[in-house]
Amino acid sequence: MVRYQEYSGGRKVKKLLAIYGSPRRKGNTTVLLDQAIQGAVETGAEVEKVVLRDLKMSPCLEIYGCKETGRCVIQDDFQKVYDQLLSCQGLMLASPIFFYTVSAFTKILMDRCQSLWVKKYWVDKVPYGQWEAKRNGLFISVGATKGKKLFDGTLLTVKYFFDVLDIKLWKSLLYRGLDFEGDVLKSPEHLREAYEAGRELALALQD
Repeated sequence: MVRYQEYSGGRKVKKLLAIYGSPRRKGNTTVLLDQAIQGAVETGAEVEKVVLRDLKMSPCLEIYGCKETGRCVIQDDFQKVYDQLLSCQGLMLASPIFFYTVSAFTKILMDRCQSLWVKKYWVDKVPYGQWEAKRNGLFISVGATKGKKLFDGTLLTVKYFFDVLDIKLWKSLLYRGLDFEGDVLKSPEHLREAYEAGRELALALQD
């Protein structure tokens, strides 16, 4: 069920969750995600931010304490993020590329969502491949090299991460050749594209 927050005039606000997966506070994916958030907010959407590097989050320990209820039993900052992931109407995820996949911070979050996989397929018994996307997700990523297959593995990882959340990978913004902090500022077209993607995501959620 879609939840809304009412504010002045009775207009309904869609809630988005934005996850920062960069180890740098002012890295290129951070800048791009900020642009996407600005675009969403300017449509009237509410965006909640999660900066993964600021959280105390254990990797998945594969103890399957989640097999009874689908909720992870490790008591750390993931517990709040778990609730945020379930309650948002749309998701923005941003991570740079490390060895052709997402950052360690992002991967820890994904692995902890094994509990949501258990909830979906073991507890709720959803048939494999027979679920319907209920929400949209935007993925933003930057890599230093210009390899042709730079994002191939990452996109599969993100797709199946979104799967457990009943989220469709609605759009991916993937940029090569950006490494050092501030590099993306030299590409205003990337900033505009991120802003427009955030705006379009928020507007699509309001349909």
